[in-house]
Amino acid sequence: MRTPTKRNAFHTMGCKLNFSETATISRDFIRQGFEQVDYQNKADIYVLNTCSVTDNADKEARKLIRKAKRQNPKSSIVVIGCYAQLKPNDIAAMDGVDIVLGAEEKFNLLNHLNTIDLNGGTKIMQSDIDHVRSFTPSYSSGERTRSFLKIQDGCDYTCSFCTIPLARGSSRNDTILNTMQMAQEVAETNTREIVLTGVNIGDFGKGSKETFFDLMIELNKLEGIDRIRISSIEPNLLTDQIIEYCAQSEKFMPHFHVPLQSGSNKILRKMKRRYKREYYKDRINKIKYNIPDACIGADIIVGFPGETENDFIETYSFLNDIDISYLHVFTFSERSNTKAIEMCEVVQKETKVERSKMLRILSDKKQRYFHDKFIKHQRPVLFEHMKNGKIIGHTDNYIQVHVKTESNFLNTIQDVKLIDNLTTFVVGDIV
Repeated sequence: MRTPTKRNAFHTMGCKLNFSETATISRDFIRQGFEQVDYQNKADIYVLNTCSVTDNADKEARKLIRKAKRQNPKSSIVVIGCYAQLKPNDIAAMDGVDIVLGAEEKFNLLNHLNTIDLNGGTKIMQSDIDHVRSFTPSYSSGERTRSFLKIQDGCDYTCSFCTIPLARGSSRNDTILNTMQMAQEVAETNTREIVLTGVNIGDFGKGSKETFFDLMIELNKLEGIDRIRISSIEPNLLTDQIIEYCAQSEKFMPHFHVPLQSGSNKILRKMKRRYKREYYKDRINKIKYNIPDACIGADIIVGFPGETENDFIETYSFLNDIDISYLHVFTFSERSNTKAIEMCEVVQKETKVERSKMLRILSDKKQRYFHDKFIKHQRPVLFEHMKNGKIIGHTDNYIQVHVKTESNFLNTIQDVKLIDNLTTFVVGDIV
């Protein structure tokens, strides 16, 4: 299938891993002469890269498909990503969808567009997830300041609430040599910061003699990149070795995102997580001992089946006591083909809403406390974009900073004195 104008638009839902994959696929389109337009504009081909972590993600995907068709009724609509792998028939049943591509097929999108006959209705191309073995390296581009580098895909864990192994398959990655070649390609784009992304990046190298720590050592030698961040890492894979290396590295930033999910050992067991709250606390203490200024984020799920009021209070108290900087709060959402959906003791919606609200307030409190510690201090800030006469960026330890200035410091690192804490961001002055 070819179009005279060759205008295409992408929209990405979900995680940074999805963003890196969308960018890689879109670069293939550009190399073939396509004009990239915003998803809000009229295009000939719309590509929706979906997420399916929550029920809301499913609903949003449906809305975006309808929106694209309204913008150009004659357009072709392609749906890829986790939702496409998990529920291809549901997507194919939606009006206007032409092609649905699973986890392995999405990277051959251009070839499919050129070879598939769309006259016979929606085409589904999806491999059994148990047979998905290939790894396609990816990185985001176009933001100049920061790039999300995919170093790993899939997951071998069996958390009872999660569909990601069903959507992305088993854990896999490229060699360190090939990963470094991709990182070097990123370094040649004038990007200043790399964020390492994947489903379970601490699992890098599983089944080989290479490890995530080995990769860190090589990345630390990478020229042309000033900053490297670890996007998210499971607590059971966050070793003393990794923490201590980050403490002495000038390139790896003092910023960790360590998913917790629950502060109750009972609920952690039901979730089939691979640690107890005591071990999680030990990881946080280890980070803070070695890197006192480190920013630490955590994921929390509220309303998991069987979570009693006492379980929630236990989680709340645990989070209140440990030295973390912010929370990502998720309300439990039942997903098909997970163990959690079979569990009794469903938590009422009103209870979930109230618990989520309490944890978000706690997150604001934690973030304000963390920011307060650095007021009147100087931190290096990488400036990313301008908005309303202010230049905005992040410190090494992930504090968002707004500076009023007429100077163009975009994509530069400047020393900034932090002046005023507004909870979600800090106002500063360039020194």
